[in-house]
Amino acid sequence: MSLSSHRLIPVLLLSAAIGCAGQRAEVAPSASGLTRAEVRAGWRSLFDGKTTAGWRPYKGTVMPDKWFVKDGYMGKIESTEDIVSVEQFGDFELEFEWRLHEGGNAGFFYRGTEEYSKIYWSAVEYQLLDDPNAADGKSRLTSAGAAYGLYPAPEGHLKKAGEWQLTRIVAKGTHVEHWLNGFKMVEFDFGSPDYEAKVKASKFARWANYGKATRGHLSFQGDHNGELSLRNIKIRELK
Repeated sequence: MSLSSHRLIPVLLLSAAIGCAGQRAEVAPSASGLTRAEVRAGWRSLFDGKTTAGWRPYKGTVMPDKWFVKDGYMGKIESTEDIVSVEQFGDFELEFEWRLHEGGNAGFFYRGTEEYSKIYWSAVEYQLLDDPNAADGKSRLTSAGAAYGLYPAPEGHLKKAGEWQLTRIVAKGTHVEHWLNGFKMVEFDFGSPDYEAKVKASKFARWANYGKATRGHLSFQGDHNGELSLRNIKIRELK
């Protein structure tokens, strides 16, 4: 080996180390739990993994005791109040992970208002469900990933009860997409003839402002018994 080759080896090793360090820095989480790339892309966390800050009960101010934070997730075991985000959102891309017990049933609502007694009277629901063991799993209209009671979700993309599931929702203008574990489950447009016909034929027809808000609260359903665990809740507002 030549002398020049001996001199070149440390330089190459140093370059490789710098490259690896750069890659690690790219994926390393920030204080918010997001990667630096996610922060640059406009993502921000809606759950700090330690407290319920940023959330409150529907039409209330103080988080109910039955909602708790443990081991980096927010959850509840018993039936309790629905919770909503303190902030309101219009156009967004959102992700969160959720886990239910066997036979578990819950839901997530978006662009909700507080004009009615219940948030599901104003906001469309992304169904959270253990399909094989819950009554609502008998219909694809009320299965995991469905726009509850309006647009059915296909089978085959739900993990077993007790495992973490990944939800992604994109809401931009009138267009909405529901994703589950990397698969698109539902796609629809608020105000379209198809959407209006489905609402008219559903139980939601009795509330005049159902699905009409273009900006509102995010919400997790708490009024079913059993486990609902949530983590890695993050959002990116779309311009």
